[in-house]
Amino acid sequence: MAEKKKHNIVSASSGQAAKPAAGKKPTVQQAAPVGNATGLRIGAIVLWVLAIAFEVLAILVVLGKVNFSFIPSIWQLIILLVLDLACVIIGAQLWKKANHIKPASEKNPLTFWLWNNMGVIVCVVAFLPIIIILLTNKDLDKKTKAIATVVAVIALLIGGLASYDWNPVSEEQQQAAIQAIDGNVYWAPFGKVYHTHEDCGALNHTDTLTEGSVEQAIAAGRTRLCSFCAKRDDITGVVTDDRDVGENVVENETPTEQNSDTDVDPAA
Repeated sequence: MAEKKKHNIVSASSGQAAKPAAGKKPTVQQAAPVGNATGLRIGAIVLWVLAIAFEVLAILVVLGKVNFSFIPSIWQLIILLVLDLACVIIGAQLWKKANHIKPASEKNPLTFWLWNNMGVIVCVVAFLPIIIILLTNKDLDKKTKAIATVVAVIALLIGGLASYDWNPVSEEQQQAAIQAIDGNVYWAPFGKVYHTHEDCGALNHTDTLTEGSVEQAIAAGRTRLCSFCAKRDDITGVVTDDRDVGENVVENETPTEQNSDTDVDPAA
């Protein structure tokens, strides 16, 4: 039987190594604090308002109402669109972080969907109007029109993908995990999964872990429990990395074979 890998465990509260691996100098990193959801939402809204303001300026440039004469028109549009995109994406990250700290309830499906897709909605509002104006404007020269339209469409696609929450969590899911799990959990630098056991086989390729509460794990974007840890602890009713606990677990499958990619792949 393969020997279990020893990890450097970092506390989510203090950022200090709690259980350094024997014979190794522990890697200490400051884990992201849970934070304040209200403050994050206010920050997101401010950035989104700025994004719309940059879009309005870009529209005025297209219509010839505003002109920064020291900069060519095409560069004016590109700069404004890039600033628009930056505000959209940063605002969306703050909003998603707030949603992980204080999730919306699934009791009202429409509200839950809107709350978790607000970043995408704002992204569409921040780029679709100017794309339509660029396509329908007959006074803009063809080269500027073509380049600006392509940049705006690419910005819309990038902003939409970056703003979408690929791992949303609900208030009910968060509370179920808090009630079902007693004690701290562990998570790797990458991935979307947290673990109840430091020696889980899915963590064999990870040198440093973060230790903290379930709330801290979810706030850090680790919204699902490792299915093998769930089975090991006989935890039910909690969303796991590949299925709800208790459904079609393969008895002969090893944790390393199924879960290691989730925790080591930066693209996960």
